[in-house]
Amino acid sequence: MEKNDRLDAVVTGIIIGKEARYSLHELCHETAVHTEWVLTLVEEGILNPEGERPELWRFPSESCHRISKAIRLQRDLGLNLAGVALALDLLEEVERLRLRLP
Repeated sequence: MEKNDRLDAVVTGIIIGKEARYSLHELCHETAVHTEWVLTLVEEGILNPEGERPELWRFPSESCHRISKAIRLQRDLGLNLAGVALALDLLEEVERLRLRLP
């Protein structure tokens, strides 16, 4: 295929920066989960919002990724929430250690 014959694809999306913060409602909307489930994740220590009350909570953008992983761990491995919390902590520790390698 010649250079002029190739098709260029257009990809659209939202780039989420580390400084992004979500309210409880926004987080539930972005991840398509129920508020009650996010409240449970906070109680289990899986999510750690800033703020004193749910209506004031702000979640870092990484919370979206943690929710996705939590869903997969429950669905694929059948882990309970305590197991999900432990698995997420261990996965993050492995990633931190990998970043330290030369």
